[in-house]
Amino acid sequence: MRALIMLLGLLATAPVFADAMRCGSRLVRDGDTQTAVRDICGEPSDVQSRSIMRRPSYFLNGRYYYFGDAVVEVPVEVWTYNFGPYKLMRRVRFVDGLVEEIETLGYGYNVEGN
Repeated sequence: MRALIMLLGLLATAPVFADAMRCGSRLVRDGDTQTAVRDICGEPSDVQSRSIMRRPSYFLNGRYYYFGDAVVEVPVEVWTYNFGPYKLMRRVRFVDGLVEEIETLGYGYNVEGN
């Protein structure tokens, strides 16, 4: 009985959004587009671009669905947001234009000239 209560307690404390980022009063989460993130959070401090090879897929209801056996080149961009020295920086990874991962980094820094 004690184990069941502990298990229920752990489930109740699970985060609702595992990968999410707050910009002001709005939330960015997995599956959002680059345009939506730019509208919500503004321009990133740094952008890195590359590509990966993967099976064709589509994103529906928060999940990726893969089809076919061929591989295609998919663009990947990593945006870094520096919110200043008193807030944590965030790294947002876009695959094929959609948020796939949001990572929390260390504290930000002051930008020279500001």
